Amino acid sequence: MRRDGVIERVAFTKEMKKTHTILVPQMLPIHFDLIAKVFKQDGYNVEVLKTDHKGIAEEGLQSVHNDTCYPALLVIGQFIDALKSGKYDADKTALLITQTGGGCRASNYIYLLRKALVKNGFTNVPVLSLNFSGLEKNSGFKMSLRVFTKIVYSLLYADFLMCISNQVIPYEKTKGDAKALVEKWTEKLLNQMETPLFVRLSRNYKAILNDFSNIEADRSAKKVKVGIVGEIYLKYAPLGNNNLEEYLVSEGAEVVNSGLLDFVMYCVYNRLFDKKIYGTGGMGYLGFKLAAGFLVKKQRQMVKTIKGHGMFTAPADFEKVVTMSQGYVDHGVKMGEGWLLTAEMLELIHSGVQNIISAQPFGCLPNHIIARGMVRKIKDNFPEANIVAVDYDPGASRINQENRIKLMLATAKLNMGVSQLKYEEVPEIHEAEEKVFA
Repeated sequence: MRRDGVIERVAFTKEMKKTHTILVPQMLPIHFDLIAKVFKQDGYNVEVLKTDHKGIAEEGLQSVHNDTCYPALLVIGQFIDALKSGKYDADKTALLITQTGGGCRASNYIYLLRKALVKNGFTNVPVLSLNFSGLEKNSGFKMSLRVFTKIVYSLLYADFLMCISNQVIPYEKTKGDAKALVEKWTEKLLNQMETPLFVRLSRNYKAILNDFSNIEADRSAKKVKVGIVGEIYLKYAPLGNNNLEEYLVSEGAEVVNSGLLDFVMYCVYNRLFDKKIYGTGGMGYLGFKLAAGFLVKKQRQMVKTIKGHGMFTAPADFEKVVTMSQGYVDHGVKMGEGWLLTAEMLELIHSGVQNIISAQPFGCLPNHIIARGMVRKIKDNFPEANIVAVDYDPGASRINQENRIKLMLATAKLNMGVSQLKYEEVPEIHEAEEKVFA
C-alpha cells in the first residue's frame, strides 16, 4: 500500500503460510520445480510460473520504466500477468523473489515489484525476499537448516541433469528421449525428497549416468560446442533469451552451460574476498567459509562421479574457475555477475569450448564491462576464441539476435573443420549477412 507517497511493505504473516499461494518466477525449469517441492514439504503452497507469451513483456513495460533492466521487466511482467489472469485470488497470493545483496538485479527488483503491484491495484499482495544477507526478514516466512540443505541438494541434482542432458540432446536418434528422461528423473527425485535416498548423491548420479548413456545416440557427426555466459536470468531463462538453448540445438550445436551452483558459490566467495580485500565480514565470515567448503566438496563429488563413468564431460571445479579471472578482472569486481562472468569465458576456452555467447541485458553497465569489455583482451591472448555478445531488450529484434548467432556458428564450423569449404561456399554466412544488411 501507499502512504504519503511512500510504498509500504505488506507483511507476510505466519497465518498466511496456510492460506496463501506463493508464486515464483521461472528461470530454470528443473531447478525451480525441485526447489518448489522443498518448500511445499515445509508447508508452503509454492507454484512456479511457467507462462511465456508475449504479453508478459508488455505487462512489464506498462508496470515499470522501459529503461529498466530487461530481466526485471520480465520477472515483474510475469507476476502481474499471473495476478491479472484470474487464476489466483489476489487476497490469498504472495510473490517470492531473490535478493543477493549486490547492487543490481536480485537486490533491487523487489522495490520495483512493490511499486508495480500498487500501480496495478494489487495493494494487499505481500512480496517475500529470499536472501542470506539480512536485507529483509519476513516474520511468517522462515527457512530452516533442513530446508536449506534440501535446496542445496536440489541444485546439485538439477545441475547434474542439465549438464548430462545437454551432452545427449544434440545426438539423440529419437528426438525428445533426453527430455523425457529428465522429466522421469525429476519426478523420481521429487518422490525421494522425504526419504534418505534423496541425500545419496553418488548412488543417484550413477543411476542417472547409466540411464542417459543408454539413450540411442549418433555421435558420428561433429557438433559445434557453444558455451553460454551472461547475466544470470538471461543465461538460463527461455523467456528471457528467446529459447536460446533450443535454438542452438536446432542449428546443430551442443550447449555448454555452467550450473546454478557456480553462481551460488560466487556469491559465497564474494563474502570471503570482502574479508581479504576490505577486512570486513565479522562473525559471518566463518559461516560463509564453512559454506564454501561444503559446496566445493559436494561439487567435487559430482565431478568425480562423472569422470569415473567416462562417457560424459564433467563441469569445472569451481576453485579452478576462481583463478581464471586473474590478470583480467579483480575479485573485488562483484557487481552483477562480476569476475565470475569473465572467469567462465576463460574456463570455457581452457576446456576447449572456444565458441561463446554472452547473453546480456541491453544497457546493463556491469555486463558490458565484465563481458563485452573483456572480449578484446581475451581474444588477444586466445586468438581462437569466437565470442559474440547478444543484447536482449523489449525492443531488440529476435531475427537480428539469431543472425548474430548464425554468423558465430558459421565461423565456428569453419574453425573446427566441420566444413573445408571456402568462405564463399558457406551458405549460412551469406544468408545471415543478407538479413543483417537488408
